[in-house]
Amino acid sequence: MGFYRQGGPGLRAALQGAPDNLWKSFPLLAMTSACPADTRLLLCGDVMTGHGIDPFLLPPGIHAPLARTVKSALEYVREAEAAIDPRTPPAITRGAAAGSAPAQPPLPRPVSFEYPWGDALPLLKREPPDLRLINLETTITERGAPAMPAPHARMHPLNLPTLAALGVDGAVLANRHVLDWGHEGLHDTLTSLRQAGIPGIGAGHDCAEADQEGQWLLPGKARVRLFAYGHPSSGLPSHWAAAANRPGINWLERLDSDTIRRLAARIRGSKEEGDLVIVSLHWGSNWGYEVPGEQRRFARALIDEAGVDLVWGHSSHHPRPIEVYRDRLILYGVGDFLKDASCALGHEAYRPHLAALYLPRLAADGRLSELRLWPLHVHLFRLKRAGALDCHWLARALSQECRGHGTGLELQADGSLQLRWGK
Repeated sequence: MGFYRQGGPGLRAALQGAPDNLWKSFPLLAMTSACPADTRLLLCGDVMTGHGIDPFLLPPGIHAPLARTVKSALEYVREAEAAIDPRTPPAITRGAAAGSAPAQPPLPRPVSFEYPWGDALPLLKREPPDLRLINLETTITERGAPAMPAPHARMHPLNLPTLAALGVDGAVLANRHVLDWGHEGLHDTLTSLRQAGIPGIGAGHDCAEADQEGQWLLPGKARVRLFAYGHPSSGLPSHWAAAANRPGINWLERLDSDTIRRLAARIRGSKEEGDLVIVSLHWGSNWGYEVPGEQRRFARALIDEAGVDLVWGHSSHHPRPIEVYRDRLILYGVGDFLKDASCALGHEAYRPHLAALYLPRLAADGRLSELRLWPLHVHLFRLKRAGALDCHWLARALSQECRGHGTGLELQADGSLQLRWGK
């Protein structure tokens, strides 16, 4: 079976490879066609460019900030240098006795800003999305004090070009780590993203800014509107909620009918003919495939009552079930995308080293035309194409969990996963 391929590369893809243009805002251009073409999206799960990835990118002499419970984030790099690749025969790690098998060589430092994205970049060049969105689960700051018990995540501002290397168009901030370093850290994150021309959605200096949606006009296609919310089921504390005189995230206290009515008024009040509306929800536990009934009812109500075209859930460290409701896509949890391996201990049954590129294609009226996933895995802080066994495992595991939602994943000859649903 062949795959639909949209005509030419998008503007962001055209800018790639031109360093002088990395920091320029994505231009807002009016639609030029009476019948807009399908819109291709890239939706990434948790992007954790803090922890070990941050000092790995920093040039020599630049201090790696405190993270988690370690004294320096460089300890994450040392952990990676001592790790054994689970896909290769056992070997002696660093610190082995003299005369034994060679130790794993130290990782080169620093590396390019493109390095962490690895095999994701040629995949995206192959079929360039019109819009690239991530859940940025780290702060961008050198300041602040830890706001909660560990783990804490932050990225040095010098490493911000890493996001430009992926071509990020928008970053969701309504998540579990954006206030790890307090209000100072949030302020610096918002400032850094604004200077880079990347909208940060779902957090702000007050509730009005936190509630501001992201908007992108795609030439010849649709205008995309993105609303982002954080729910306490993901571990978010209530005092992180933005208020009239308090910085914070766009808070979603309950998943009930009153909340739906409020969101429906908010979303429909700004939606115009031809808009595609995405709602990002940071919700649910870190582990497990079960979708609570209230989440399923809430996601469907967003489509029924608020006119939402795509529900994009995240927080879990692994992919969760996928549903197509009234021809609209519901992603209950897209899993982690880029991270070190520090959060996976004890949960190996979920294969948390796996990640996936989610590439939905939406028709002009918001209906789902296609969803393709590219399985990846993180090794030495870099995304690599997943092997055949991992691809088969992910297709089988997700299909089993999706069965109750009327969907399934089919492994293609090229290694991608194609969503199947009753059309």
